Amino acid sequence: MNVALRFLGVGNAAATELGSSSVVLERDGAPLLMVDCGQEALTAYVEHYQASPGALFITHVHMDHVAGMERLFIRAYFDQALRGRLKLYVPVKVLPHLQSRVADYPGALAEGTVNFWDSFQVIPVSNGFWHDGLWFDVFPARHHLPETSYGLRLRGSFVYSGDTRPIPEMLAQHADSGETVIHDCALHGNPSHTGVADLEREYPLDLQRRMVLYHYESAQAGSDLERRGHRIARSGQVLELPAPAKPETGAR
Repeated sequence: MNVALRFLGVGNAAATELGSSSVVLERDGAPLLMVDCGQEALTAYVEHYQASPGALFITHVHMDHVAGMERLFIRAYFDQALRGRLKLYVPVKVLPHLQSRVADYPGALAEGTVNFWDSFQVIPVSNGFWHDGLWFDVFPARHHLPETSYGLRLRGSFVYSGDTRPIPEMLAQHADSGETVIHDCALHGNPSHTGVADLEREYPLDLQRRMVLYHYESAQAGSDLERRGHRIARSGQVLELPAPAKPETGAR
C-alpha cells in the first residue's frame, strides 16, 4: 500500500494566494479522505480529481475550512450516485457548530423539501473512526475554545494537527510511532495559532525534524520558515508517507 498527502492549500484565512488549508489522503494514487472543505480547497479538489470527494473529515468550522460545504451539498444532492453516500466524519463536539454554520438556514434549496444533510452520510466521531479498512485517531487541538478543533492521526503514517497552538501533550501520545507530522505554524503566532518560536520552544528537535508546516501567512513567511531549517508544505505538493501500521480490530 502506497499512501501520500496531497496539499490542496496551505495558507491561513488571509493568504488566499496559498489556498485554504486542506489535504487529501491518497492510497495507491486514488483519493481516500479529504480533510476540511474551504472554498478554494473544494475548487482545487474538483479541478485535480474531476470529481467530488467521497469522504471528508472536518477539523473545525472556521469558514476557511468549511466554506465549500454548501457547494458540496449541491454537487452531491444532484448526483444520484453520491447523494446520501458522501461520508462526512465530524467530531461529535464540533457537530453542533457545523450545524449552525452550514445547515440551519430554512430551506436548503429553492425547490424546497430538502434537508441539508440529505446529501451526506453524517458520522459523528469521538476517539476515532474506521474508513475503508483504516483506523483514524481523532484528538483535540488547542484553537480558540476547548473542544472546537481536532487533529487526525493514521498510526505509523501521519498526524494532521488541525489549526492549533502547540500540543506537546497530544503529540507525545499521537506521534509516537514515527509519523510525519503536518503542523499549523506561521512565522508569527497568536492566541489561536502556532508561531515558529512557539514550535521551537515547545517541541523536541527530533519531533520538529518530522514536521511539515502549513497554515502560514504568506509565501514570504514560508520562505522564512525554510531559512530557519523547517520543512513547509506547498499547494499542489504530494508528500509520500510511511505505510500505516496494521489496524487492530476494536482500535480506540
